[in-house]
Amino acid sequence: MPQKKLSSISLLALSVISGSAMADLTKQVEDALNFYHYGKNGAVKIDLNYRYENVDQDRGPQKTANANTARLRAGLLSPTFYGFQGYAEYEGNLAMQEDFNSTRNGNTAYSTVADPEKSELNQLWISYDGIPDTVIKGGRQRIKLDDDRFIGNVGWRQMETTFDSVLVTHNNQQLFGLTINAGYIGNVQTFTATNEHIEAPILNISYKVGDYGNLIAYGYWLDYTERENYEKSSQTYGLRMSNFKKPGDSLKLSDNYGLVYTAEWAYQEDYGHGATRYDTSRINLMGGITAYNFTFQGAVEQLDGKGANKTFDTPLGTNHAFQGWADLFLITPRDGIRDVSGAVHTVLDRGDVVLTGVYHDFTDDSGSLHYGKEWDFQATKKFGKHYSLLAKYAYYDADQFGTDTQKIWVQGNISF
Repeated sequence: MPQKKLSSISLLALSVISGSAMADLTKQVEDALNFYHYGKNGAVKIDLNYRYENVDQDRGPQKTANANTARLRAGLLSPTFYGFQGYAEYEGNLAMQEDFNSTRNGNTAYSTVADPEKSELNQLWISYDGIPDTVIKGGRQRIKLDDDRFIGNVGWRQMETTFDSVLVTHNNQQLFGLTINAGYIGNVQTFTATNEHIEAPILNISYKVGDYGNLIAYGYWLDYTERENYEKSSQTYGLRMSNFKKPGDSLKLSDNYGLVYTAEWAYQEDYGHGATRYDTSRINLMGGITAYNFTFQGAVEQLDGKGANKTFDTPLGTNHAFQGWADLFLITPRDGIRDVSGAVHTVLDRGDVVLTGVYHDFTDDSGSLHYGKEWDFQATKKFGKHYSLLAKYAYYDADQFGTDTQKIWVQGNISF
């Protein structure tokens, strides 16, 4: 047999053996981390996330930031016992290179990468599911509602936001296709490992309208009780209709074509300790089509602004996911913001590869003041259930707001 052919066969055999060995090892880890008690599951949870982030800004005194960080979450989920279950989770972030401003390390000469080197108790809760279709959960917990615009865990950052809260979830899909989330938040442990005290009833009601999507009504009453945060207080009411959560979702028109859409309106005004009287609104519209493995979307999101402390804000939301990944608009400008965007997603390899490109054009809420524009690109690759890689890029081209900003991310994740 020719040497070249023999080498090729040998390499192929090694790759098959390596893949098989990796699958066997993964199965052994899965079995070791899951345990049973009278048929009820418990588990050890592990999530390891490495990230390199580079931030280069054109104007201002800040130096280019380079952050090499590794975050570990380790949790213990108890078996269910007479409807009760508990969970405890530790979270720690290690900065292997600190040429960046983490917001906590004092390195203000560098651009900001909000991933401080900290460790904390991330979650500690007890739940009860002994009432039909209902789960009651109390303690420090992760809360994600709808698309995370109003209540989310800021999951993009290494340290996440969790809530000291009570949340009651009633899910009766058979009778009405109805999900109700009602709760109360008393403290926010932020993604920068700080705590903000708050008195916040929350209500989110979702009704599944057949194959057409979910109709959602919500109300969030946020009253910050520490003086430095008073002006973050607000009350918000809204309606949302959407059939899109992730690339590939659509209202099917045929085997290869479909429609995606979101229509949302919200109203916000002063509340609680907020001293400034104001009222603003938010409009969020998206429409698009799916064709084979591609999704094409056009959208506009507008958050009104009427001056200092008179802007539509979402202080408990995962704001990185909105209005550009360069994060120039995590806080709404005093003149509001209108974000007109177009996006393309493609899903390949049976959903294990997702490629995304987004273009944003930003103005104030009247459209008369041009802030800038932004291009965002992302590629993700999953390797089975437990391993993934990500590469991500954002470039903000400033006009009359902020400064030119480029961000690059490379990330690897292992999760069991």
